[in-house]
Amino acid sequence: MKRRTMPLFEARPLALAGFVGVLLALAPAANAQNSAVPPVPPAAQLGRPQLPVTGPWTLQRAVDYALQNNLTVRQSELTAQQQEAIQRLNRAALLPTAGLNGTQGFNFGTNRDPFTNQFQQLNVRTNNFSATAQLTLFSGFQLRNTVKQGVLDAQAARIDIAKARNDLSLNVASSFLQLLLAQELIRASEARLGTVRAQVTQSEKLLKAGAVAEGNLLDSRAQLAGEERTLVTAQNQRDLAQLTLVQLLNLDPATATQFQVDVPALADPTAYTTSPDGLDPNATYELARQNQPDVQAADLRVESARRGIDIARGAYYPRLTVAGGVQTGFSSVRTQFQRTQGEPVEVPVLQRDPAAPGGYSPSPFVLLSPQFNTQTLPYNFFDQLGDNRGEFVQFSLNIPILNGLQSRVGVQRAQVNVQQAELRSEQTRLQLRQTIQQSFADALAAQRRFTASSRQVDALQLAFRNAEIRFNNGLLNGTDFNIARNNLTAAESDMIQAKYEFFFRRKVLEFYQGKPLAL
Repeated sequence: MKRRTMPLFEARPLALAGFVGVLLALAPAANAQNSAVPPVPPAAQLGRPQLPVTGPWTLQRAVDYALQNNLTVRQSELTAQQQEAIQRLNRAALLPTAGLNGTQGFNFGTNRDPFTNQFQQLNVRTNNFSATAQLTLFSGFQLRNTVKQGVLDAQAARIDIAKARNDLSLNVASSFLQLLLAQELIRASEARLGTVRAQVTQSEKLLKAGAVAEGNLLDSRAQLAGEERTLVTAQNQRDLAQLTLVQLLNLDPATATQFQVDVPALADPTAYTTSPDGLDPNATYELARQNQPDVQAADLRVESARRGIDIARGAYYPRLTVAGGVQTGFSSVRTQFQRTQGEPVEVPVLQRDPAAPGGYSPSPFVLLSPQFNTQTLPYNFFDQLGDNRGEFVQFSLNIPILNGLQSRVGVQRAQVNVQQAELRSEQTRLQLRQTIQQSFADALAAQRRFTASSRQVDALQLAFRNAEIRFNNGLLNGTDFNIARNNLTAAESDMIQAKYEFFFRRKVLEFYQGKPLAL
């Protein structure tokens, strides 16, 4: 009867399913006593950190190192920073917009002067400059509600960092205990292997003495081969668990062979009681419900969805904006006229004289008539900019009347989003309660299974020693002896797995209470 060594909790399919569910749904608050939004820690420098080989790793050290270097946690930090950048954009939308604009153009052939509106056969260079500003005075409070919604979304994103850190912490704890389990199974397998080897040597001596049949020796050698296979399987499981833990720590897999963990002295699970130690599932749920990052983030997203309704309803209201600006320009063909006064001209004065031809004769007096000269001068650049300047102020009012039911449908969609967010929040609480209850039940079941396995191991050890004595004396055949050994091996393996399952479930419940992960 050969035994196959199984990884942690594989011996119980239902327990394995619950364990996987815990890993997928678990996100207890690492700092449960502090319900404030956790700050975004600075992102670590990109790249794979090297393993500082400075002695064996404890569970707490592994968790702390993973939180600083794991890429998933760092990605959640960057997501939170991106959400904060979006929030800054939402706030900036409340501010006025302003800008400067300048153009320069060249026209050839017959063109219209933009300042005189005359068509001329000239090459024209024009410049236009403007400065404008605009401010939204009222938009149905959409901008203000968008800012409030962005605050909630940013807080939820920051809380998601705590969720990612908690998920990583539990994954590290699971892999750490998986590695400890594999190492303990290796130690147990090596001890059994030494016993089987001694048994093979003893069988060879008895065969030479004619005390046992050759079949007993063959059965012993077959048992030795089976134990060697079991040892190799346990070693493979240890290497895989070690590789998984190294990857969670974001270390170079080449250093996995140098990675060592500190093996703590775990107490007997039967020494623990459940409710007196503060592990009551109802009390644990009430504490976790107040500090669980999933619950906090879900509540914030419900509030964000409700703000979405206010934003959608803002489309029903008028929109009022004010804009103002100044503009000027220059044209190379524009000229200016200059009038200057010249030398006066003598103009004779006539007086009436009937005797003179025509009835008039020159007077001894003359008049000085002023003369003016007009010339065309070029209109320089800066003078045109000053003379062509103009300002404007404009108010715009947009009153929505009918827009294809987009506003109404937008409000309805926002209301559905609120219902979905509320449903997700309730699902989060339900999943939290179920996870805690399942962890409590699994811890209690593992404790009971360990107690039963311990009693079974004690009984099978006595039966195996008796079978060993009978086998050495030739009173028991090899098949029955191997059955006794395999029964003891299976019971010891089940006891070891129940032990580590109990401690993992217990650490899960303690972690929900805000206690650090440490063995």
